[in-house]
Amino acid sequence: MLAAAVLGAVALGAAPAPASSGAPGEPGAWRLTDTGTDARFRGLAAVNRSTAWVAGSRGTVLRTTDGGSHWRNVSPPGASGLELRDIEAFDARRAVALAIGEGEDSRIFRTDDGGATWTESFRNPDPKAFYDCVTFFDHRNGLAMSDPVDGKYRILSTGDGGRSWKVLPSAGMPAAQPGEAGFAASGQCLVSAGRSDVWLATGGGATARVLHSGDRGLTWTAHETPVPAGDPARGVFGLAFRDRAHGIAVGGDYRADQASPRAAAVTGDAGRTWTPSDRPPPAYRSGVAWLPHSRAAALAVGPTGTDLTTDGGRTWRTVDTGSYDTVDCTRDGACWASGEKGRVARSGR
Repeated sequence: MLAAAVLGAVALGAAPAPASSGAPGEPGAWRLTDTGTDARFRGLAAVNRSTAWVAGSRGTVLRTTDGGSHWRNVSPPGASGLELRDIEAFDARRAVALAIGEGEDSRIFRTDDGGATWTESFRNPDPKAFYDCVTFFDHRNGLAMSDPVDGKYRILSTGDGGRSWKVLPSAGMPAAQPGEAGFAASGQCLVSAGRSDVWLATGGGATARVLHSGDRGLTWTAHETPVPAGDPARGVFGLAFRDRAHGIAVGGDYRADQASPRAAAVTGDAGRTWTPSDRPPPAYRSGVAWLPHSRAAALAVGPTGTDLTTDGGRTWRTVDTGSYDTVDCTRDGACWASGEKGRVARSGR
């Protein structure tokens, strides 16, 4: 299974490059924070410039409420054997975290008290399922996705903020390609925008695709992207949509010794068509986020650096050479990034 390979192979990642902070105040000019751990944080939920949550290896969840000056370990009890790869937070107290893996290793946890206590709201009973990502439309309605089961991606749905989950019917889901699956690399293989639109990123098949649903996961359409595929290590790893029409896809080949040409693409029609970036990031990128209150600026991150676009994803330039797996920006003007060896950083005032 592709995501199972990512669980092992991508977890090794590339050797971290030294940080290069770029111009002061520039987006992507990261300021590292001291997390006090060497866990790898592929899950990130930025609430605002003060509050953020990260989730990662060994079942680790950290939370800050002072802009990263201090981090509190709020890991779910008994989760040290799990890989937490995605986290979605509604505020400083409420969050939902996803553990990945085959069978019962795929679980969902929820907290309502800032991580003081957690409730396990879902444990995957199907040995053929492997959950990769979770997303929320609002504080009640959300989805989680699994790699294909019996030839189709499996979608979980919640209408109570992640307290309970149910499997959606598969009738509206198109067939997966042979070898196709999602990448549990940055918590961005399933993303949403607005009240009902959601997108699912794929790799490993003959073509890298993005699937779109306009009805909260009941029916889907699949569309090819120009991001390299045809190998279990290649495809679309991260998606970001600033509204229901305009999106960016990033990815490539996660192996450090392999080139990643055409590692980014853009869409202006909700993902029906994708255009390769004229000047893409120079290497594999796993995470991407639109800058707040911007129609043209976004950041992409990966093990070898951070890139900035100011023209909606058509051209990119490297602004930092530190290693990060995922990135998230907030409405009050802050961006956060996280990755290997306990790395969490923030930019913005």
